[in-house]
Amino acid sequence: MTAPARIAVALAALSLGTAAVASDPPRFSRFSYDGHTQERVAVGPGQYRNPIVSGYYPDPSVTRVGDDYYLVLSSFAHYPGLPIFRSKDLVNWTQIGNAIDRPGQLDFTGMRTSQAVFAPDISYHDGVFYIANTCVECKGNFVITATDPAGPWSDPVWLPFEGIDPSIYWEGDKAYIVNNRAPNETPRYDGHRAIWIQEYDWRAGKMVGESTQLINGGVDISKQPVWIEGPHILRKDGWYYLTAAEGGTSVNHSQVVFRSRTLRGPYAPFPGNPILTQRDLNPARPHPVTSSGHAKLVQTQNGDWWATFLAVRPYQGDYYNIGRETFLLPVTWKDGWPIILPKGRSIPFVGARPRLPVGARGPVPTRGDFGYVDEFDGDRLGMQWVGIRTPKAPFYRLDHGDLILDRGTPLGDLSGVPAFVARRQQHHIATMSTTVRFEPDRDGDRAGLAAVQSDANYLFFGVTRVAGKPVIALFTADQGKERLVASAPATRGPVTLTIRADGGSMAFDYQQAGGRHVLARNVDARFLSTKSAGGFVGTLVGPYAWRQ
Repeated sequence: MTAPARIAVALAALSLGTAAVASDPPRFSRFSYDGHTQERVAVGPGQYRNPIVSGYYPDPSVTRVGDDYYLVLSSFAHYPGLPIFRSKDLVNWTQIGNAIDRPGQLDFTGMRTSQAVFAPDISYHDGVFYIANTCVECKGNFVITATDPAGPWSDPVWLPFEGIDPSIYWEGDKAYIVNNRAPNETPRYDGHRAIWIQEYDWRAGKMVGESTQLINGGVDISKQPVWIEGPHILRKDGWYYLTAAEGGTSVNHSQVVFRSRTLRGPYAPFPGNPILTQRDLNPARPHPVTSSGHAKLVQTQNGDWWATFLAVRPYQGDYYNIGRETFLLPVTWKDGWPIILPKGRSIPFVGARPRLPVGARGPVPTRGDFGYVDEFDGDRLGMQWVGIRTPKAPFYRLDHGDLILDRGTPLGDLSGVPAFVARRQQHHIATMSTTVRFEPDRDGDRAGLAAVQSDANYLFFGVTRVAGKPVIALFTADQGKERLVASAPATRGPVTLTIRADGGSMAFDYQQAGGRHVLARNVDARFLSTKSAGGFVGTLVGPYAWRQ
């Protein structure tokens, strides 16, 4: 290097000050979770507990192949996406993969957390698994396939129709896609939608023939039903049954059913609709389950019928931070119609198990009270870990029991991917902890735990620098407005950070060389609820870092 070049480098270093020598990236040595349900129930012999998959696992679609059951769920703009679970008994579920696990499959760049992949449907035909899905703000509707449900899944085959929530109905060697589209008339009111069907050439991967509108508006269009969606068709005893959600995904959610002697209708509604809802019950009842719907029916190898569906467990009013969850109930057939739950009856937390051999409980629990610890001692993160949007390049690595986070965009910046890896908060009563080593170079640099409900509603708890001094700090963001809630001096060395959630309240404590301290307690956490943040997801909690 010439003398002028050396002088230029030295001057540049002086102009950058302490930032000229960057500190090591943050290192996280473990993540622990301990969760407890707010409702206390006893599960006896021969019984199972609802929900069967706790926390943010909505829009369940189930299918059976032989003696195995498979479940796929919505994941929106979180990546990897479309988690796949397997079970032998419809009660004990083990995640076996994520259908969207390569950046080249779908690009979520610029999307908000509640956009991207909605309401997948899983089916099986001739040795191949199919997922029909919608990517909102991508290219619309698509199909992906796999010979092994654990993956790999194919790149999307895009479909040329508008709307959402496609599912595939198989009849012999033919396939038909049924989905929510605009009605064949000018919409009469907000939320006026329709259900359509069209043949799908599964060999060529394209739609063929005419589209037929099956349902206009919902059960009774004179009553202006809204958001008929999530349709599925099944055939039984010479009837075609079309089930669908109606009423929107909040407290008016429901499941309805129609039937016809021919595939393309006309379909008549069940006089006793809806076949599942909680909207008519007293909202002040203790430990309510609400917003139930988006069901799919499956027949066991014994001939019994069951339904998976979504519902929520609020901790207060319509506040819930953990998202929409997956429930299971038996289906009763009466006078040629399926009924998931009689009117006026609350969704039970405990029920009689399906008449199936009891399956093994998975290595990562999905229901009831449970906890786990991830020591980051493998060569890759487990499939339960997710981030926000599709990464263009790796932003984390594992190194001898440490998770190292490299640079990413700040939370709330839609232009990129934050250095954030997280697990779902699956209980309203939960303790989540990690240990981090980090020395911030500049004011604003941060590393610690983040709890994220949306791009605009989140919190950060960890090590940062304020006015030139390292501190332990808690920041909350509500509708994009971030504020400092509390801070305390930080010492050098590892810091253990713990978030304690109890419904709509959170407490934050930390342990460093000087001992354990409480930074803040009784923090109102309702800004992490769906009611406050909007959208369709639940809270994710995990290590996060941002450095300039």
